[in-house]
Amino acid sequence: MKTKTIFYSLLFVLTFLSCSKSVNYSQEYMDNTSGRYLYNQDDIIEVYYENNKMYFKWRGAEKISPVVLDEKTFILIEMNQKFHFFQHPETKERYLAKIPKENENLISYDYLKVADSFKTPSMHIKDKEYNQALLGYLEIQKQDSTSFLIEEGSFNSRGYQFLRDKKYDDAIGVFMINIALYPESSNVYDSLADAYVRSGDSIQAYNNYKIALQLNNENRRAKQFTEDYKKKNLD
Repeated sequence: MKTKTIFYSLLFVLTFLSCSKSVNYSQEYMDNTSGRYLYNQDDIIEVYYENNKMYFKWRGAEKISPVVLDEKTFILIEMNQKFHFFQHPETKERYLAKIPKENENLISYDYLKVADSFKTPSMHIKDKEYNQALLGYLEIQKQDSTSFLIEEGSFNSRGYQFLRDKKYDDAIGVFMINIALYPESSNVYDSLADAYVRSGDSIQAYNNYKIALQLNNENRRAKQFTEDYKKKNLD
């Protein structure tokens, strides 16, 4: 059953791709539409052209081919959505805009085109710019404190991936972001303390385990470390 589903899905995609038209884009059109579009506050869609063909980069995929319907409209199968590029008549800002299925004449402003120099918070983390990343995440939190983009567990997982790779400074940078976002969480201080232990900084490990214990007096690891540290330094 699963094999059959995959087969029909692949057939569906191939059928759509076979319907894609060849369009001779003008240089002006390519200049105006190529670039980066803000999918959300921490995710970018990039549009580029090769040999007069349009491609997209998105979420790790480097060369997504749209189904081109005509010079102005196309479908991204990955999103199951028809799009066109649109410029706001007043602000002159450019957008990658959805074409609503229920009303194709409705104008929407979906994914804003941003400067090539624009960075999302995740991009700042990738470039080890943790202060700038934090500012971006704090802004997201300010706008929506329940956003999936700033989940405590996601930062914790990212930090521990750095720890597994023995990238201690990067792990510390990510855990410190988590602390700034969730200062009342014992777990975020526990994770930062763990990173300091592994990096060899016992003083900072103690300081953060102490806070973790204050926020959760049942944190066994924090209790054990702080007791051992005080005993060792008093002897």
